[in-house]
Amino acid sequence: MRDQITMGGNPIKLLGEEIKVGMKAPAFKAVKPDMSEFNSDELNGKIKIYSVVPSIDTRICEFQTIRFNEEATKHPDVMVVTVSVDLPFAQKRFCVANSIEKSIVVSDYQSLDFGTKYGYAIEGLRLLARGIVVVDAEDNVRYVEYVKEVGSHPDYDKVLEFIETL
Repeated sequence: MRDQITMGGNPIKLLGEEIKVGMKAPAFKAVKPDMSEFNSDELNGKIKIYSVVPSIDTRICEFQTIRFNEEATKHPDVMVVTVSVDLPFAQKRFCVANSIEKSIVVSDYQSLDFGTKYGYAIEGLRLLARGIVVVDAEDNVRYVEYVKEVGSHPDYDKVLEFIETL
């Protein structure tokens, strides 16, 4: 499925192994907006939505981040983590300007640790493809979406309906 992803209609290649339902979710490190380290192990024992976006400075990424932050208020038992390669300074400004307080925003800019372990890193662009990964409290991957066209929205309703089953 992920070998058919496009950006602006042009095929792209994603680096790393494709993450699939049933796999153990790989631990990863990223950078928080305050420049401190984020370690996904901090969220062990919790249901997680990894909302993957290329850049919070684009309309669709902005919408996706705000939408999942709003949904986080309705699902207090679910941790929403938005992952992009934006610099932490830009993420911090974005979070303040958009009242992102119920979800976590992290940057994969240093090592693309998330991008390569979850198979979302775009070869040659140092960006992440768009998608969603849901991980249960036992760190099992339960839902994966690689959005076919990077400039399109993920299926918000489908992932939110899925969360209700956990």
